[in-house]
Amino acid sequence: MTLRRSSGIAAAALTALLALASQVAAQDASTLKKEMIGQWELATTERSKTCVVTMKGDATPQGLKLELEPGCAKALPFTKDITAWNIKGLDIVRLQDAAGQPVIDFTEVESGIFEGLRTGEGVYILQNLAAARSLAKSMDQMIGDWSMVRGNGQTICGLTLTNTEATGDNFQVFLKPKCDPAVAAFAPNQWRLERGQMILMSAKGETWQFEADDNAQWRRVPDTADPLIMIRGQ
Repeated sequence: MTLRRSSGIAAAALTALLALASQVAAQDASTLKKEMIGQWELATTERSKTCVVTMKGDATPQGLKLELEPGCAKALPFTKDITAWNIKGLDIVRLQDAAGQPVIDFTEVESGIFEGLRTGEGVYILQNLAAARSLAKSMDQMIGDWSMVRGNGQTICGLTLTNTEATGDNFQVFLKPKCDPAVAAFAPNQWRLERGQMILMSAKGETWQFEADDNAQWRRVPDTADPLIMIRGQ
């Protein structure tokens, strides 16, 4: 086989691979576009400020149609600039302005959950509306009195989770008297739910993370030989 013929075969193979990659990319973008059509909730990370976005498949001069509920501009001021949406590249969901410029770009971080960053403001979440409302119900169920216990069942502290807004997207938490010294030293004053975890935060910026187990309890992670567990107040 001559060098020229070998080069020709290699070039043909490369062209075929590039064409296949382009076809796969187009299919991925098309699939994502279809999956995004419907109602979504655009929100701060812990849903203290929310906006319902209805994405449609109808074309506009700059992208695809969408509708924002009337309260969006008040809850999230940057949404007043959003007039359309589109898919960019393989996996970017873009909410854009009338000139086609990005207002915020989202990428999927978990199944059905997208994150976008606005410089100087922080992270925003785009989530299927039904799933987001299910999360809201979960948060409502967290409000109230809790006990923090050791693995042997000994109660070491009582605390109350509230739905009173604190800083950012967090809510206030109050410790009851006579807490274990370790908990008192940590002194959590805020809490939130984030990606399936209950997070307690102190004024010093320290955090304790808890994950739900099969017994409707919340165990501090990473787990230890002497676990710390949150259970409904007793």
